[in-house]
Formats: sequence, structure tokens, C-alpha cells
Amino acid sequence: MTEDNGEILIKIKNCRVEGSKECKIKALDWQMNKGQSWLITGPNGGGKDDFINALSKTKGFAIIPNQNDGEFANCFEKSCELVSLERAASLIQEERENDESEYLPGGVDIGRTARKFLGEVENSEKIENDPVIKLCGIEKILDRGLKYLSTGEIRRTLLARALLSRKELIILSDPFAGLDQQSRTILLDFINSIQKKRNTNIILSMERWNEIPDSITHVLEFKNREISFCGERKEYEELIIQRQKEESKKNEKAKEALAEDFKSTLQEGALAYSSAAPAQAESLIKMTKVNVGWGDNHVLKDLSWELKENEHWLIRGPNGSGKTTFLELITGDNKQVYANDVKIFGIQRGSGESIWDIKKYLGIVSYRMHVEYRMLGGTSILNVIISGFRDSIGLYASPTDLEVKAAKKWLSLGGFENRENETFGSLSYGEQRAILILRSAVKCPKVLILDEPCHGLDEDFRKKILNLLELIAETRTTTMLHVTHETSEVLPCEKHILELVPGQDPMYKIITQN
Repeated sequence: MTEDNGEILIKIKNCRVEGSKECKIKALDWQMNKGQSWLITGPNGGGKDDFINALSKTKGFAIIPNQNDGEFANCFEKSCELVSLERAASLIQEERENDESEYLPGGVDIGRTARKFLGEVENSEKIENDPVIKLCGIEKILDRGLKYLSTGEIRRTLLARALLSRKELIILSDPFAGLDQQSRTILLDFINSIQKKRNTNIILSMERWNEIPDSITHVLEFKNREISFCGERKEYEELIIQRQKEESKKNEKAKEALAEDFKSTLQEGALAYSSAAPAQAESLIKMTKVNVGWGDNHVLKDLSWELKENEHWLIRGPNGSGKTTFLELITGDNKQVYANDVKIFGIQRGSGESIWDIKKYLGIVSYRMHVEYRMLGGTSILNVIISGFRDSIGLYASPTDLEVKAAKKWLSLGGFENRENETFGSLSYGEQRAILILRSAVKCPKVLILDEPCHGLDEDFRKKILNLLELIAETRTTTMLHVTHETSEVLPCEKHILELVPGQDPMYKIITQN
């Protein structure tokens, strides 16, 4: 508990956090005073997300005083907005569930546009002139459907809505995830500016210490569903330095142990599911003068690109540059692929092949995949992994003994040993992401497509997953396409770069590194 040094804004004394079905945090004591700027941090599944969901009154979550001297007072109770990866996924899920394309002439229901979504809190005919819209850089996407926005664009739209709502407290969870460098710099400057002016209170929820704004004064950390640190920033910085010294000694041993476990997993049957690409294929994927756009808006223009076996590619570019669109031409989730010259494993798209002819060679981690699985939240994580063998969203037939055995090995690799019966929906956003990465790799696919795979992962999960991806590359059975804005997540094996540069001619660059 922090000491009183001013007006009390939030007081939690001897309380618990209740989720929809269970008690998430049994004992909670915390206080936020005027003039303080708090960071809420901790590993995936440690209680951080439960706390901010309860503080923002997310459906199914609540802070409840325990008996006797329990007390909860929050001056922001009716004026709080949460911006998170979880909220972004929920929003897209809502749009998918309300999609009425099959009932409309032309078969396209764009759903709510960004303009309409923002108009729910700020009724203005000229909303594009609002300084908040300009700050968030979303003037050009106001009339696009929410479900067609990129990950970064939907995050910026949610931030704009939170600011337009004039709420007194805004909780930003992983605010920099999915944002390009320019957007991050703008947001970081904005957070520091808001904190200094004190006209809006901001609580940050993040894991990566190197991204924390200077304006943060206090830190609340959760581990194992209880408070593991509560105090001033300076004290936490000293704790971080001490932990880093201890962890550096453990990291190399952990990497060696992961390599041994991975080798064992492959030997026990995972490679049995690896499919060789068609013999006639000279390259895994080939695009020739590809054009994608809507009206006068060019997303990809005259793009020619080729993927050869064991050439691992990094795909980069600013938010809205077409990175996800590019990947969806490969997965078949963008129908404009049929109007272009795209060959996948030697098969011309649109030549009568089924989607399953393509997907049996692919492993996919994407925002779209995450939303699809959120709609099946009651599925066990064991079945999520097994569905990777079947290329299905969900599992609709009994698995084989070999599939169960291999799936359990992959769960163990990812740090989920003995948790196979937990449901996907019960996991934190970061844990869900880790499960989907394991699902994508379980059949040792010919091509592994990774669209911002480490979104929401804490440092430990992130290191483990990146080490695992490097081991997968070393098998030489899988070639990777990797989208990320994080320079620290670029893998050593990614020697080829496709950089998308909107507004230039050509709209892309191909870079090969030694």
C-alpha cells in the first residue's frame, strides 16, 4: 500500500477481484493519490489483466470488498475508459457477429465505420478536423469499416474514442503494440504531455520496461495473482536491474533446455505431419505485378516478389501500408488474390484449387485468427493445438493418440505443461497469443506466416517464443514470413526484407542482408 501524499483518487483495502466464474485475485490493497502516475505490470496470467478489467468495470469483472474492514472507493467509477488488445479483439468480434453480408445485395456489409464508432461518443459532422483525430492519425480511415482496419489502425481508433469520450481516467494496456515507430513517438509524447497537464489521468499497463514513459512515478506489479511490488518507480528500477543480473545467467541454460525439448518433440512425431510442397513448384510463393486497392486507394501496386525455400523474410512498413493485406493474399483471406497473378506452391490462385489445397502447407498466426478463436473461447487449449493438424478453427472430430501426444509436447514447449484442459477463453490475451503460435507450428508447415506474433506477450514468453521460432527455422522444413514493428523481435535467420513504402513509386523495397 502506498502512503498518503495527497487527495485519494482510488482506494482499495482488503478487497478481491472476481471474474465471471471465479475469484481471480484473493487479496488486494492499493491506493492511487492525486499527482501519481501508475504503471500496472507483471507476467501474462499473473493478475495484471484481471485487475485492470475490474478497475475499468469490464463485463464479468469486479472489485469486491472482503468481509470486516474491506473498502473500495473510486472517484473515476463512472468516468473510465480502457484501451487494450483485448478490447480491440472484442470490437472486431462484435463486427463479425453482426455481419449481414449474406443478406445484402452485392454481399458486402462493411459494418460500423470508424466515423460512426467515434460518433457514438462525439457527435460531430466534421470529426476529421478534431485535434484528437489528427493526433491519432486516423483522418484517412474514418469511412472504412472497423473490421477492415489493420491492427495498428484499430488501436489508434480506440485511443481516439477514449480521448473523445472526455473520460477522467484512461487505462492504456500495451498501448504501443501494433504501432509503427512514428505512431509510438507521437503517443509517447502525448502520454507524457497529458500526465504533466493532469487534466486526464492515465494508468498504463505494460510489460516491457524499456518503453515506459518518463512521466510514470509509481509501479504496481502482479505475479501469481497477487501483488509482488507496489511502490515508487526508482525502487522498481533497482529491482529490475537486480533481476536482470540474475536472469542473464539463467537465459542460456533455458535456451539450451528448450532446444533439447524441441528436438525430442520432433523425434516423437511432429515431423510426421510435415507436408512436402508439390514437386512442380520452383518457388513456394510467387507474385507478379500484384495490385490491391479500393477505389483510388492503392494498397499494393505492381508488386513482384518470390519466396524460395529456407529464405526467411521480414515484412515491415508503417501502419496501413498493406502488410496484413499482403499476407492475406497468401492465406486466401483477401479475395483480390483471384484477380492477380499469384502462385502458391506452384498452384495458380483461382485455377480451381480449394482453400484446403493451400492451407495444408501453411501455419498462420494473425489478428484475424485470434478473433476467430475468441469466438470459440470454450475450446480447451489442447484441442486448439490439435486443430492445427486439421487446419480448422475448432476441433470437430476425435483426435488420434499421436495428435494428442504431439500437442501435449508442444504445450510443454510453450510453458503450458499440465494445463491442457484449461479453456482458450480463460487465458490472458498474451497466453492466448502464445497458444496460437504453438498451434501454427505444430504440423511443421512448409510456410509459417507470423503477423505480429508477439502481441501481448510478456518478456519471458517473448524470449521463449522467439527462441522456439529460431529453432523451427533451423529444421529447414519450414520457411517463415514475419511481420513485426519490434526491432528486438527480428530473428537472426531473417536475411530478406520486404519493406512496404506507401506513397512512393514503387511502393515497396526488397533488401537482402548478408
